[in-house]
Amino acid sequence: MSGPHGRFVWYELSTPDPDAAEAYYTNVIGWGTLPTPGPNGPYTLFTNGETPVCGLQKLPEKAQKLGAPPNWLGYVVVDDIDAATSAAGRLGATIYVEPHDIPNVCRLSVIADPQMAAIGMMAWSSPPVKDAACVPAAPGHIGWHELLTTDFEKGFDFYNMMFGWQKAESLDAGDIGVYQVFATSGQLVGGMFNKPPAVPATFWLYYFNVADFDAAVVRIKAFGGDIATGPMEVPGGSWIVHARDPQGALFALVGQRG
Repeated sequence: MSGPHGRFVWYELSTPDPDAAEAYYTNVIGWGTLPTPGPNGPYTLFTNGETPVCGLQKLPEKAQKLGAPPNWLGYVVVDDIDAATSAAGRLGATIYVEPHDIPNVCRLSVIADPQMAAIGMMAWSSPPVKDAACVPAAPGHIGWHELLTTDFEKGFDFYNMMFGWQKAESLDAGDIGVYQVFATSGQLVGGMFNKPPAVPATFWLYYFNVADFDAAVVRIKAFGGDIATGPMEVPGGSWIVHARDPQGALFALVGQRG
C-alpha cells in the first residue's frame, strides 16, 4: 500500500524527441533534470529543487506507427494495482497496459476510462518522502487536473467508484456548460466537463504551477510551443493558459499575474 488511495502521484510525458522536450520544459517551467535508467530505455526525471515531480521518456516506435500523439499521462495511487485494474475492466474501462512491476520503483497499469480518456494507476514499491501531489500549490508542481470528456456525469461515477473521488461545487462555465469540480481526501484537485465538439478526443489535461504567469506565457512561444487557449482568468484570481509543446503534447499553466 502506498496511499492515500485515489491521489494523483505521478505524471509522465511520452514524446518522439525527449531531448527537445527536456530543453523546452526546463526553460518554460524551470524544472531541473535527473537522468535515470528506465524500463524501456533512458528516462529523465523532471525535478523541482531536489524533488522529482514527473518523468520523460521516448514515445515507443510502435505507438508512433499506430498514430499515438505525444502526451502527458497522470497516475493515481491505488492500494492494489491488480484489483483496481480488474475493477476498471468490469466498469467498462479499456486496459491499455496490464499490471506489471518496475523493479524497486512501483507496480503500475494504464487504462482508458469508459469515455476513452487515458489514465495510469500505480503503487510505489517504496513511497517517496515527497511526491508530486504533496504541495499542489507550489510553483513547479502540478496544481490542477482537468478531464475533457463526452459525459462528465458518467465519467465522475466511474472515478468515484474507482478512487472514491467526491463531487465539490458545480460551476456554470458558459458555452462549455457545467464544470464539475472534484476532490480527493477532502482536497480540491480538479474538474471535468463535456468537451466541445471541435475537440476530437477525450483526455486529461494537467496544469503546471508557475510563479510568474506572464513571463511563463511568453516562454511558451519563445521556445517553440503554441498557445491553444487563453490566457484567461478563473475563479479565485488565478490565470490559466492551454498550450502545445514543440512536439504537440498538450499542457496547461496556472499562476498569478503581478
